[in-house]
Parts: sequence; C-alpha cells; structure tokens
Amino acid sequence: MPITVSIVEDNDQLRNTLARVLNRSEGFRCVSHHPTAEAALKELPEVKPEVVLMDINLPGINGVECVRQLKQLLPQTHAIMLTVYEDTDNIFNALAAGAAGYLLKRTKTAELLEAIREVHRGGSPMTTHIARKVTQSFIKAGPSTQPGENLSQREQEVLDCLSQGLIYKEIAEKLGIGYETVHTYIRRIYEKLQVRTRTEAVAKFLRR
Repeated sequence: MPITVSIVEDNDQLRNTLARVLNRSEGFRCVSHHPTAEAALKELPEVKPEVVLMDINLPGINGVECVRQLKQLLPQTHAIMLTVYEDTDNIFNALAAGAAGYLLKRTKTAELLEAIREVHRGGSPMTTHIARKVTQSFIKAGPSTQPGENLSQREQEVLDCLSQGLIYKEIAEKLGIGYETVHTYIRRIYEKLQVRTRTEAVAKFLRR
C-alpha cells in the first residue's frame, strides 16, 4: 500500500510540483493539497492522510499552529515541516507543536521521499544541518539531571548517531548492524528515556 500524503503549501507551483513528484514515485500517493491552513484543517479530517508536508509561512493560520490543531484532529497523522526557515525558534516551535520532522525546501527529492518513509515508520527526520542546530541548542542549554545512564553502550552509540542527524539506514551502515536492529535499539531508547521523538531523545542524551 502506498503512503498517503497531503500537502499544505501556498505556492501553487511548488504545491503542484510536489504532488506530481509523489504520484510519480513508487510507494507514494498524494491524496490532497491545500493552499491554506484553514482549507487543510477543514478537509484533512475527511482525507486522513498518513503524512502531511506542511509549510510554515502560510496566509492566515501559520503552519506551526496548523500542525498543533491537526494533531488534535488526526493524532495518527505525521507532519513534516517543509520550509525555507532554519532558525532555531521556528524549528522548536514546530517540533513542540507536534511536527515529527523538519526539512528545508531545498532538500533533494530522494531525501524528501526517504524522510516521508522514515516518519511513516515512526522516525523523526531532519536534515543534517537542522539536526546540528538542534544539537547545538541543547549543548548551549547546559547539563541537566535527566537520566541516560541506563542506556547500553550500543544504545548510546545509536543515540549519538541520531544527534548527528543520521537517518536509520546511515546508522546501520556506520555501526555495522541491520536496519531492523536500528529500529529495535531506537524503540528501546525511547522506552528507557520515556520519550516519543528523536528530538526529545537527543535532548535527554545531550543534557543528561
């Protein structure tokens, strides 16, 4: 079954281009696209996409607020911010609102499709550049007493890779382990740290 995707983007040309890319790519289907958050919030509960690509700078309700409201309407739907903004405030506001990933619009098509697959599997994709910004922000925040000592050496290695912005496939190659094994480690990490996303896990890891 293809992954169903909706697009919320006010740029007509980009919105239509993304829709064509998705529909021409094996394993994906664009089920709707919307020029405003208001239209998306009205129509998406009927469409029920598995993944939503969301712009931040929308007319009227912005993308961050749209994600916040959308998570209440469709808690199982995963949102990926696809935007030109790469400042830390926008990143954290989007993630705090419930976005599962954060990519720049200049992201290559292959990377975007892989990010959609990753978020569909429960991951939290970010470009390496964005992940570094998140990591640097946590480092600047200083140490805290968050527990992380109960992670095994291998789990800490996997989490360190996550903090570098590596995707699951890259983690598997770097550590010489299977792709599914990476998923198992990450699931255990989330359980031990009592978190639900990559960002929360990295935060506890870097501030422990």
